[in-house]
Amino acid sequence: MYTPTRLTAIALLFATSLQAQPPQRMVRSQIPEPYPVLTATPSGEAVPESPDPLVRYCWTKVSPDDGLEIYTVYPRQATASNPEAADLGDPRRITVSDACDLMFDFGQVNAGWLEFDCDTPDVAFEASISEFNEPAVFNAGSEHPVKTAVPARYGNSFRLELNRELYEGVRFGWIHVRSLRKPAVIRNVRLVCQTKPVNYEGWFDCNDPQLTRIWYTGAYTVRLNLLKDYFGAILMERSDRHSWTGDAYTAQAAALAAFGNFPFIRKNLLYTSTQDNGIASYSLYWVLSLLDYYNYTGDAETLALLTENACRKLDAAYDHYDTLPRLWFYGWDERLGAGFEAPDFREPQTAYRMLAIGTWRQFAAAMRQAGNRELAGKYERYADEKTEALRRNPRWYEGLGLFAATDAANAGFATPAEREALLARNFSDRLQRVSYSPFNQYFVLQALASLGAYDRALHTVDDCWGGQLRYGATTFFEVFRPSWNDCKLSDNDAPVNNQCGYTSLTHPWSAGVTKWLSEEVLGIKPQLPGFVRFAVKPRLVGSLTRVEGGVPTPRGIARASLDMTARRGSLTVPEGSEAEFCIPADGLRIGTIYLDGKPCAADLTDDGYYRISGIGAGRHAIRFDAEGEFRPLQTQEEIAYRIPAEKFSEDAATQGDWQDKYGSQGYVLFSYDTAGAHRVKQPDRIRSIVYANYDRMGHVHYADAAGDPRALRSDRRGDGSRSLGAIVTRDPIACWQVMTVDLDARDTQPYRISLYFADYERAGRRSAFEVFDLRTKELLAPVYMVRDYGEGKYVTFEASGSVRIRICQVRGPNAACSGIFFD
Repeated sequence: MYTPTRLTAIALLFATSLQAQPPQRMVRSQIPEPYPVLTATPSGEAVPESPDPLVRYCWTKVSPDDGLEIYTVYPRQATASNPEAADLGDPRRITVSDACDLMFDFGQVNAGWLEFDCDTPDVAFEASISEFNEPAVFNAGSEHPVKTAVPARYGNSFRLELNRELYEGVRFGWIHVRSLRKPAVIRNVRLVCQTKPVNYEGWFDCNDPQLTRIWYTGAYTVRLNLLKDYFGAILMERSDRHSWTGDAYTAQAAALAAFGNFPFIRKNLLYTSTQDNGIASYSLYWVLSLLDYYNYTGDAETLALLTENACRKLDAAYDHYDTLPRLWFYGWDERLGAGFEAPDFREPQTAYRMLAIGTWRQFAAAMRQAGNRELAGKYERYADEKTEALRRNPRWYEGLGLFAATDAANAGFATPAEREALLARNFSDRLQRVSYSPFNQYFVLQALASLGAYDRALHTVDDCWGGQLRYGATTFFEVFRPSWNDCKLSDNDAPVNNQCGYTSLTHPWSAGVTKWLSEEVLGIKPQLPGFVRFAVKPRLVGSLTRVEGGVPTPRGIARASLDMTARRGSLTVPEGSEAEFCIPADGLRIGTIYLDGKPCAADLTDDGYYRISGIGAGRHAIRFDAEGEFRPLQTQEEIAYRIPAEKFSEDAATQGDWQDKYGSQGYVLFSYDTAGAHRVKQPDRIRSIVYANYDRMGHVHYADAAGDPRALRSDRRGDGSRSLGAIVTRDPIACWQVMTVDLDARDTQPYRISLYFADYERAGRRSAFEVFDLRTKELLAPVYMVRDYGEGKYVTFEASGSVRIRICQVRGPNAACSGIFFD
């Protein structure tokens, strides 16, 4: 199979702009397509920060029952594994004279399938697709786990067909020319892409282009996953491409702000109303989705229709509040039990209880607004009862981790002193407030906003979503660590696979940041359901001095802008709505404020904003006189690892001759005698060595390794023999792409750990490992990527106290570790 690390590449750039290229006219071919051609037409200005080819396209009429449509995207870059075998001079007509691999970059991830034409007979083809820069491989259970196959032929046209619905997540495509009798001409390499009709009704822009890109990338991630009847939850077909109720919470949130496709969101709420995917928190996220929908639309009829359903979910949370059922899942982060591995312990359980209190409170508020005082009172009592019980310990917040503190802050019951304590204890470490799941990161952002820490929130936006853009993202990922950028060789490298399985790079649960930017940075947020009354309160912190944008409402687009340098703003209030507009005073002495050219009254809020209230429908111009320099809040903070990158070292020379360099205090030689039979000398300072989820770990013994220099010498005195075994991840079983070793130390003194990796079959293994505090499950070090270990490689680092080591598969048949040594 094609291996980019061996690629001798030449590149032809078809387009140099980062801006997404518009869709192209469909090519005439003999391939029967499943959907009609795109009916939208260009409208409005280009948006350079958007990766979406359809960002400026508009449908004249959109219905929740619309079927899918298709459009074509052509490559923006091509490379050939053998430069002499392919003439790339004309991107629409490539002449190939010998076997080679052609790689195509389409500029952004798309929901589509690969097609091409070739009139030359007797050419043997295979084709591949991927979201990253190597042909993708996914888990067992997928219709086609290896995303490489012989394309289906239709006359002189070819289509790569990997599943019944055809579409996959495709940024990169490959045509593998295996053999040919004479030069072949490959024409019109293309992606045929699908879309649900939806218009961009919202928008966002500010003086930080990255934030603007993040807003549009989140929106695009959701748009790609819209299916005919529901919100999809993943683009790649890996056997779980169905609706996930909790995932839809953040995806629908982004859609509210970006598209305003309210009827389709309503349809998805009805579709998911009887689903919880067996996950307790997802039932509560569904209720919060309903409340989001109600707050944005004011649709009291749908709220009433689904109230009984919501009450059942809320009552179930109350009934099992004190004696929780199995949570099954609360997020992929190690501190939440690493997904489905072990979520039933104090932190996720406490987080769930805080989520329940917050959901009861929000539902009670909605019921009160809807005039249902009985239900409002009931759920207020639920929330008050559990809050009072919590406060029997006056310092209830002291034992919370990041996620329980997040849900506590978002629950809205904390006093000012408790809020200050939560902020100081749980949100002051820039590294530790980054969640492995961008899904959960959305809730962390909400908590930071509720605690008034907008500067820290924007740092976290940069670490999580900005980090993904720096990785090469055009859509947002299922999981992400900022340190992935430190161990990549190029943009769009294959990601680390982990407890979530084979990582999806287009996962709409990561798009909540789009709504957060609209509500908290642009600052447009409903105060009454349906935007009957709304506020505009831009949060300009850090380097932000200008923001503008719009949010769709049932009454029209609510638009606002504020430029602190120009001392100007604007506001559009839809008919039937009323608004307030707030101006930050950071560093300024604001004098007269003018609304539509006339001086107007403004009151000073407790958090330092000048607020103009009671602004009616229409377009309004705002300006103000001010002295001084606008100085928004800026906090300097860095990501700091307790085991920094410089503490790691590699040794590819020692191979199996370890005795004089490693293991002076102890060691484990995995599967040294037979599969599963380890040789162990446990260090005195290590109380125990435990393999979490032992049943998910594979064991191999290489019986023919005795004469191999990579095989480890015997630990027995006078025995010069060699042997080699390994613990391995059990790919391709879903979510078994990891293995975990827990080292319980007796003290906190520093010691060295060396992991020995040997890719015995030289099968192209690439692996990664992470190091956590065993007690808190906090990340201690950047992700370490282990490449090219076919000849054996030791990776050494210094630790203190008890640690968890999580070893992850990246590429190759699995991850393999042959030993751990202590010094």
